Amino acid sequence: MTMIFAHRGFSGYYPENTMLAFQKVAEETKADGIELDIQLTKDGEIVIMHDEMLDRTTNGSGLLKEHTLEELKMLSVGVNIKGFFPRQTIPTMREYFEWLKTTKLITNIELKTSIFEYEGIEEKLIAMVKEYGLEEQVWYSSFNHYTIARIKKLMPEAKCGLLMDTWLVNVGDYAASQGAASVNSRSYFCLKEGVAADLHKHGIILQAWTPNDEELMQQLIDAGTDILITNFPDKAAKVIGR
Repeated sequence: MTMIFAHRGFSGYYPENTMLAFQKVAEETKADGIELDIQLTKDGEIVIMHDEMLDRTTNGSGLLKEHTLEELKMLSVGVNIKGFFPRQTIPTMREYFEWLKTTKLITNIELKTSIFEYEGIEEKLIAMVKEYGLEEQVWYSSFNHYTIARIKKLMPEAKCGLLMDTWLVNVGDYAASQGAASVNSRSYFCLKEGVAADLHKHGIILQAWTPNDEELMQQLIDAGTDILITNFPDKAAKVIGR
């Protein structure tokens, strides 16, 4: 059965990567999990945000990594979304984990280490996952496959996904060589004939981002995609028949 992960929370209707968007996944959808993004603050705290720059989603500006947690908490998140919501701030990983442990949701954490590697972020994250006892609920992914290698070294049993934004030949062989549990790719690559079968032959699952159209969701399911990472988990549930 195809699984549903809510992309940056229930971001089709609520400000992305906020506690509100995460909570609404549990309250209003039948999603199996949440996908979110993490970075490090200037003072070494793990926070949840997609962009390296603050400008698009907050009322701040500049690079996230050049601000302390205290400075970041003064900002409001969701300024790019129309509608009326309670004021949201950039969540910390600890805030999220305190909430996650009250649910049964899986969380796919994307480490945003493609532009800035955020030295030590892997160690900090794994230590926190173990502290909260969330080993079974947390999966990991990154476009930086060196990051995935570090995660696997720290926690060999970790479920890791290789994020891809390209056409990769022999993707099953490559993913297996990295000990990956999944390949997380753009929808169009997931639709390529033979990709899902190649991965499944190696015991690796295929995750597609970010299908928000119901017709595309059905095409991905028909092609053998295992997980839909979507802004609209409510639409995905309708397509799947939940």
